[in-house]
Amino acid sequence: MSAEPQVTTVVATRDRWPDLQQSLPRHEGPVILVDNGSADGTPDRVREAFPDVRVIEAGRNLGAVARNIGTAEAETPYVAFADDDSWWEPGALDHAAKLLDDHPRLGLLAGRVLVGPEERLDPTSAQMADSPLGCEPDLPGPSVLGFMACGAVVRRAAYLAAGGFDSVVEFLGEEARLAFDLAAEGWGLAYVDSVVAHLYPSPSRGNPHRRRARVVRNDLLTAVMRLPWPVVADTVRDAVLRGGSAGCLGACQSVPRLPQALRRRRVVPDDVETRRRLLL
Repeated sequence: MSAEPQVTTVVATRDRWPDLQQSLPRHEGPVILVDNGSADGTPDRVREAFPDVRVIEAGRNLGAVARNIGTAEAETPYVAFADDDSWWEPGALDHAAKLLDDHPRLGLLAGRVLVGPEERLDPTSAQMADSPLGCEPDLPGPSVLGFMACGAVVRRAAYLAAGGFDSVVEFLGEEARLAFDLAAEGWGLAYVDSVVAHLYPSPSRGNPHRRRARVVRNDLLTAVMRLPWPVVADTVRDAVLRGGSAGCLGACQSVPRLPQALRRRRVVPDDVETRRRLLL
């Protein structure tokens, strides 16, 4: 194992100082925290309480795009993401770095996410473990075409080349477009059960109905940016006809962002779309 750190943990936060007090002591360095315009004094509080954490102030709420800032500033070949209410199990990132070293096509490693003090397996992790995409011989686990950001370790160069997270969706469901673009560039994405992250969902995560509407909005925008038009039409129909009030709200909220999404439209290659359909 190299004496030099190989993984930087990047945390994006906004007005979550109580959560950071619990999570930051659990991180292994180096750690970069990007503050999305907090009004609760988070940047100064972190600097005082955790002087080893590098704090970058974005000045406004960039959502998931804040992770791009932290990744660009990282000096390690690999970057792990964490939310302000999550952290990586001790030794997990050293293990992830070894796997990334040993599998040069691996662009993103999706770890196992355990939720709460009872350590429940997150449903997304369970789905990835049973991925119908199978296990490719040059990857360390089942191939996936999605991930949870708080359970992901990326190859920094691949992430930056793919554009990182984008301002069209901002946050909630922001992982999908990045996964498509990494796969389109030939990078492997794999789920690895032995790399573990812990998530203690913050009580201040917001109104569930609004969060669901945001997910619907972002699914629609991602479809416009990357998927064939018939899939876009199906996504809109499902949101309006089957998504209930949250689906209708999300569809309406997507409209002001459609011009931006259309400017970034680049349909995924056929092989990526075939893999996406296998996951339905």
